[in-house]
Amino acid sequence: MLAPTEVDGLFSALRSMAAQGLGIIFISHKLNEVRALTHRCVVLRHGRVAGRVDAPASTTSSEMARLMCGHEIVPPARGPSTPGAAVLTLEGISTSQHSGMALRDVSLSVRGGEILGIAGVSGNGQRALAEVISGVHAPDAGKMTIAGKTVSRFSPRDVQALGLGRIPEDRMTTGLVTNLPLADSMVLPRIGTEAFSRNGLLKPDAIRAFAEAQIKAYDIRCPGPMTRAGALSGGNLQKALLARELAFDPKVLIVSQPTRGLDIGAARFIHEKFLDMRAKGCGIIVIGEDLEELLMLSDRIAVMYEGRIVGTLDSADASVARLGLMMTGAEGKA
Repeated sequence: MLAPTEVDGLFSALRSMAAQGLGIIFISHKLNEVRALTHRCVVLRHGRVAGRVDAPASTTSSEMARLMCGHEIVPPARGPSTPGAAVLTLEGISTSQHSGMALRDVSLSVRGGEILGIAGVSGNGQRALAEVISGVHAPDAGKMTIAGKTVSRFSPRDVQALGLGRIPEDRMTTGLVTNLPLADSMVLPRIGTEAFSRNGLLKPDAIRAFAEAQIKAYDIRCPGPMTRAGALSGGNLQKALLARELAFDPKVLIVSQPTRGLDIGAARFIHEKFLDMRAKGCGIIVIGEDLEELLMLSDRIAVMYEGRIVGTLDSADASVARLGLMMTGAEGKA
């Protein structure tokens, strides 16, 4: 992922190469980039050519999205909210180097009924932040509370018990067990609860019924709950993860790269679910590198640079240009 100024530099280089006679094939699901860069566009849907656009720059994103999905796509509207009390707080969180950049004195909060976006160029501490909040790694210093309760033991099970839901960045390795049936992956984090097991024995009928209900509710495209999870498309895997977490009404939901690799239709579905949870009072943290997506979804956006939060902006005061400067350290704290 590149910062906006770096994208401009890349596109300038590509245009220069094309002007010198090089033919370039640019593959992307980011319609604004396709419209800004390309001379012609071929739209694929389900492995077939769904249409051709001879002048992308003068074609609207909604027209191109209709070709991609086969129907009109209307972005969900983020209406006003009245956030409640803080459901997650971090105070002075620091970590040692373990995977990617360490955190340095990170403090932030998210309130019930609020979406907090986390922006930053990849590798500036976002992974460490997600791992601490999810209980995967304990910080070396600092304090974290969930729904007013201090986290004394950092483990995924302990923070889950306090009301945290998690959708990790890598849905294929840390999100779902791809060589197991989808039904097993969808209950695995709560397999020890009374709903799905008793005295160490699984309840296969309950597990299957839960998976079937979520498949129907979230329109997960698959032959059935016993389908191997790895056989699903990226969009359907993300729907399965979302269904698994939202089924248990989390107080806080942390999501990393929620629509990476998804088409515009699947992305819209994910966005609608986030806004529904916001309306129900859930506090949501969205860690992402797509600034337009963060601006559309978030009530506030915090920017990470070299393991720190360098500023937090209300979405009304934020722009791609300003966030891009903050992401590269060119603008100080806001």
